[in-house]
Amino acid sequence: MSPLAVILADTHIPRRARTLPEGLVAYLERADLILHGGDLIGPSVLEELSAYNVPVHAVRGNVDMPELDLPETLQLDFGGARIAMIHDSGRKEGRRKRLGKRFPEARVIVFGHSHIPFLEDESGLLLLNPGSPTDKRRQPEHTFALLRSEEGDVRAEIIAL
Repeated sequence: MSPLAVILADTHIPRRARTLPEGLVAYLERADLILHGGDLIGPSVLEELSAYNVPVHAVRGNVDMPELDLPETLQLDFGGARIAMIHDSGRKEGRRKRLGKRFPEARVIVFGHSHIPFLEDESGLLLLNPGSPTDKRRQPEHTFALLRSEEGDVRAEIIAL
């Protein structure tokens, strides 16, 4: 079985929800890695995710408390693939070229901010916005994403709660 990463963003806890949705638990229990694309707001989400005893990485979103002391961007390796993270990917127009230039080594770029789930794998670069499991805004469903990578072979899917 290939390693599994659970990808979240824009949880906005405690403003939009008190805790993460119950529907996430089974995925978090199986995760080898948890990534959060920003807008956690406070430390409770990181504390909740840390209880699963797997590495948890997050980047700073535009509404995160300064005391969280999260990086603006982050890069790490997972299952042989390079993953980059940033909260705000900027405008939709030119996103792929802009992010590819900013993170030239990345196979996957995770971002959030818009709350709009997005998955596009083209030309060796997978762009992934998991949406939000707690604040769907104008989207039809609350969402998050799963990422599997083994020896650089990457597969992602967006899951509706």
